[in-house]
Amino acid sequence: MADVLLSARGLTKTFGGLAAVNGVSIDLWRDRIHAVIGPNGAGKSTLANLLSGDLPPTAGTITLGTHDITRASPEQISRRGLGRSYQKTNIFPSFTVWENVRLAAQSRATLPWNPLRWLRRAARDAAVNERAEAALELAGLAGRRHAVAGAASHGEQRQLEIAMTLATDPRVLLLDEPLAGMGAAEAERMVALLLRLKPRHAMMLVEHDIDAIFALADHLTVMVNGAVIASGEPAAIRADAAVQAAYLGENA
Repeated sequence: MADVLLSARGLTKTFGGLAAVNGVSIDLWRDRIHAVIGPNGAGKSTLANLLSGDLPPTAGTITLGTHDITRASPEQISRRGLGRSYQKTNIFPSFTVWENVRLAAQSRATLPWNPLRWLRRAARDAAVNERAEAALELAGLAGRRHAVAGAASHGEQRQLEIAMTLATDPRVLLLDEPLAGMGAAEAERMVALLLRLKPRHAMMLVEHDIDAIFALADHLTVMVNGAVIASGEPAAIRADAAVQAAYLGENA
């Protein structure tokens, strides 16, 4: 049986009198893609922000592996093995694709104190370069290593952000709308990438592309107004009358 790599129970986030996330529980399993869907304002991105430490929960608990990360910082959570992409692409646009990924890999370098190391070029660190190379290859960008990131296509920039995340050696991936704004060919490449990543990671996918969701997801959670209205296998969710009325539409 696959491992539960991240587990949250009763997560709640309130802003004044508004409950953006209200009592949500979720388990993320290795080798499974757990999609979170719902209309705009449902609380999907807020849930991702709680799991990644970008927002502190008002109530509830989060466990990553055997570690309670409920009050941990984003940096601590990242080092525990959680990687995150955002709705808005976060890259260094003036750097090359390779430089972006190498910088991400460099964040995981653990070198003993040695004054001479501070005088050596970071680009010569073999372990960092090897980690960056593996991430670049896995993300399908090895042939674009010399391209300036800001001049890459939108789809390539989204692939690059995932490559940067992979370079930090995560076990859990939280991906917020990775297919947003893509054409058909770019979306097809992203779907293929996520399927390549699936065996080695637990993934939570926030996405509005319903066709991609049903092609990728092993489990679906539907949120409306901060709360979960349904959670289960995709076929059951597609047939759920409450989900059809709230989100998918009566003819889904």
